[in-house]
Amino acid sequence: MTSSLHSGGPLVVVENVHLTLGSAAGPVNILRGISLEITAGETVALVGPSGSGKSTLLMVLGGLERPTAGRVLVGGQDLGLLGEDALAHLRRNHIGIVFQAFHLIPTMTALENVALPLELGGRRDAFAVAGQGLETVGLGHRLGHYPAQLSGGEQQRVAMARAFIAGPTLLLADEPTGNLDAATGGLIIDCLFEQRARQDTTLLLITHDESLAERCTRRIRLADGMIAEDRTAALTPLGAARRAR
Repeated sequence: MTSSLHSGGPLVVVENVHLTLGSAAGPVNILRGISLEITAGETVALVGPSGSGKSTLLMVLGGLERPTAGRVLVGGQDLGLLGEDALAHLRRNHIGIVFQAFHLIPTMTALENVALPLELGGRRDAFAVAGQGLETVGLGHRLGHYPAQLSGGEQQRVAMARAFIAGPTLLLADEPTGNLDAATGGLIIDCLFEQRARQDTTLLLITHDESLAERCTRRIRLADGMIAEDRTAALTPLGAARRAR
């Protein structure tokens, strides 16, 4: 379950990215000149008010949305030069994505959902590896269950196992606990950071939770589609203890 992107520079480079969408009221500027670099192994919290462009930036970094202007490189690959098939290949092998909504396929079991990216990549051992992946998130006893038979927390763990299954270099997580209660959300976040540490995955995490942002080594705050703050997060005793896990 290991894959990597090879680049001599930062893992992620965003150069003056703009994204403008049309609306009945006229053009809406969602991203307005975002520039940043993320080094391999960093854990980055992306914070800011609703509507500040956090989710849109994550979609751009994942190649799910193309910017109006500017450039995005992941592992040295310019996403703007890749076609849809190449972008899908990049995501399948190198970029894991966890959304607030679980996005599981309802007609597939937990095992089938996790195995799917590996099957698409031609892995003959897809189901064996997927079973191991579900074991690591505590769901080895739920392999044959369908999403409707799982709790919200279990569904998110399945989604997380799927996101990590190919050993991504970069994991993008958009409010992964947004649909969960506080206790379940805390368990999911612990699981997320354990998986990230196990695979040494670079993490970009969108969150409104300041205590969760403390668990990351860096915090980027967006406001009105621009970076308002970019700093190394304060290392509180609680944050330090959690990061050491």
